[in-house]
Amino acid sequence: MMVERFGFDVHEITLLYLINLIANMMFAPLMGRAVGYFGERRTLAFEYIGLICVFLAYGGVYYLGWGVLIAATLYVLDHMFFALALALKTYFQKIADPGDIAPTAAVAFTINHIAAVFLPVALGLLWMVSPAAVFFLAAGMAGISLGLSLMIPRHPVPGHETIFSVRLTAAAE
Repeated sequence: MMVERFGFDVHEITLLYLINLIANMMFAPLMGRAVGYFGERRTLAFEYIGLICVFLAYGGVYYLGWGVLIAATLYVLDHMFFALALALKTYFQKIADPGDIAPTAAVAFTINHIAAVFLPVALGLLWMVSPAAVFFLAAGMAGISLGLSLMIPRHPVPGHETIFSVRLTAAAE
């Protein structure tokens, strides 16, 4: 978008990357503390709500003609929200058997690689039709992730992986 819509050159994209890197370096310790203090559920919910807002605002850049400063700010915010995904790793470490971590990570790595091939092609085709639609679709995906994150209990442990596992355990007794 920054190149296509606003005509960014290589040095301007590089500057945006550097701003993003510095912002993430400054806020990464705060993000780690947020996961420890608020827990995975609240942190992930905050991340996905933020991403929904950012993706909808990206769509606004196209539909409402917002300027380059808003787009660049959204880019940095986008990456800062994605950095909160570390809460997924801490959640998994709390609920997983240590012997399952490596195989599960391998499967996740494989799935990510499949998505890295499929999604750019599919979304690239959609981009040619409507760039804003790509961002609205991303907002929808973040909404689904928000719904799933709300299933994480405040204190996840093995046997208590979701908010439903308590109900299932109580119903079994």
